[in-house]
Amino acid sequence: LAYGKEQMSHISRYSVLNANYVQARLRDVLPQAHNRPCMHECVLTAQQYKKNGVRALDISKRLIDYGFHPPTNYFPLIVPECLMIEPTESEAKETLDAFCDALIAICHEANTNPDLLHEAPTSQVVGRLDEAKAVKLLDVKWQHAPETPATV
Repeated sequence: LAYGKEQMSHISRYSVLNANYVQARLRDVLPQAHNRPCMHECVLTAQQYKKNGVRALDISKRLIDYGFHPPTNYFPLIVPECLMIEPTESEAKETLDAFCDALIAICHEANTNPDLLHEAPTSQVVGRLDEAKAVKLLDVKWQHAPETPATV
């Protein structure tokens, strides 16, 4: 309890407020999995985009191109094409709005240019990884690059 017991209820209120704000901003493009207010996270479904071949994972990978860390996908398991978004209590409204604007734009892309999402992320050094291959050929060792001499 780094903030102290007195601050915890104050902090948690902002977390709940932020999650409900995100849920309300996205309701037209990513409906709630359950029709009720959320607590510290909102659980949304991207199931409507499957008709275009777009999955929740595609939406999350595209968020990387917009400069945002993707949310949790496919959890809880009972929600098809689930996106679980958990904004922290310290996020500014401007950041939440930028995040929501990015998701709204991505959902528009899912309807107009789904291939763009299938290839995402495209603006990063490393593109989309083959997740099935990564599971089958697990390699988690770190190979440190040799140091290069400083140039004068």
